[in-house]
Amino acid sequence: MSLRVWKWQFWQQIVLALVLGVAAGALINNLGDGEKIAESWLDPFGGVYTSLLRVIVVPLVLAAIVVSVGRLRNVGSVARLTAKTLGWFVITSAIATAIGLAVGLVVRPGAGLGTLAGEATETEEVTWTQILDNLFPSNIVEAMSEGNILGLVTFAVLLGAALVAVGERGERLTALFDDLYVVMQKIVWWVVRLTPIGSFFLIASVVATYGPSSLAPLAKFTGAIYLAVAIMLFVGYPVLLRVFGRVSPLKFFRNTWPALQFGFVSSSSLATLPIAQKVQIERNGVQPEYASFAQPLGATIKFDGCGAIYPAVAAIFVAQYMGISLGLTDYLLIALAAVIGQLGTGGTPGPALVALTLTLTTVGLPLQAVGYLIAIDKVIDMARTALNVAGQLTVPVLVARSEGLLDERVYNAAPAELTSEAAPAPAGTDADTGAARKTPEPAAV
Repeated sequence: MSLRVWKWQFWQQIVLALVLGVAAGALINNLGDGEKIAESWLDPFGGVYTSLLRVIVVPLVLAAIVVSVGRLRNVGSVARLTAKTLGWFVITSAIATAIGLAVGLVVRPGAGLGTLAGEATETEEVTWTQILDNLFPSNIVEAMSEGNILGLVTFAVLLGAALVAVGERGERLTALFDDLYVVMQKIVWWVVRLTPIGSFFLIASVVATYGPSSLAPLAKFTGAIYLAVAIMLFVGYPVLLRVFGRVSPLKFFRNTWPALQFGFVSSSSLATLPIAQKVQIERNGVQPEYASFAQPLGATIKFDGCGAIYPAVAAIFVAQYMGISLGLTDYLLIALAAVIGQLGTGGTPGPALVALTLTLTTVGLPLQAVGYLIAIDKVIDMARTALNVAGQLTVPVLVARSEGLLDERVYNAAPAELTSEAAPAPAGTDADTGAARKTPEPAAV
């Protein structure tokens, strides 16, 4: 292996950055006052990386949704594809929630902790009215500035549908959004190249601030989250892919590895969207028109890690720690809030915390206990996000397979290196067959 790190494969660069980050964080923590050093020297650089990820989200999602609505009408019934996609979103989220509840009841992460010191946090009660307000904002500019991606999606769907409805008079604006999407994807790939550097500072800050000893009391909870994530990732999705999709789960993981890896490191489903979409098209063989619709939709409302498993396990943790007994009705309410709630909380700032507070409020559990989990949120967020991305990739494969929109030759072929070009636009497809034309081969990521 060459000693020139910039020549290494992308995943090797990320692994090296994580290892070095953990080592640097542990060294700083042992020197004492690790939190102050992390705040002064590590967080600013990690913050630049996360800010770059966030700043591209609004224009990227807006352009992706507007363009995808127009593309979707070329591949079949829009209503049927949308209904199937949403149906599988709910089914897989219900399975993930059930796994989370089962793991929580077996592992009992909140039992026997005694007095646990938590981080100070201000938690507001989340109501269904607030969710509707997020879904239908009165001011779209204000929604964009506040990071209300859910409201942005609603507006983008309406705008895309209107552009299709007005016919030729909407074509110029549609083309403009298509060009914007291409440009934003190029910017995203530039930011992606900074991931090893950003992940070094992010993981080093976590280890330097908390250290292994401070996380020991919550190790059981952390283990329960990772166990539930592993069961859904390596059992739940593969069974669905094999039984209902009739495709190889191993090839699915082989094809989607770049997106899963980036989701784990970046802890952002939205930042992973361009990679996930290209994986669906170039490696899984999902038809571009459908992938360009399903992936942005999934990245904003489909969160099996943050919105299903996490609130389920955390609710049981809070009940056990506070000595509150839960009955069958309570567990059903937890499942209902976790499954339906993520459809209304996805895309909001801190979706895992919002989903958790909504679940606890629905069941009547104390919100004060949420502060106990803040210290380890960054540690478990990586696993949650990787599962989010896996679910967002699984459902379109299932739907595309059932609708004849999945090219099995592409899916089963040896995965090609992802290009840094944008996903194929409608003009980049063969007019007779609808198959995507081959894109040029620039530098791989």
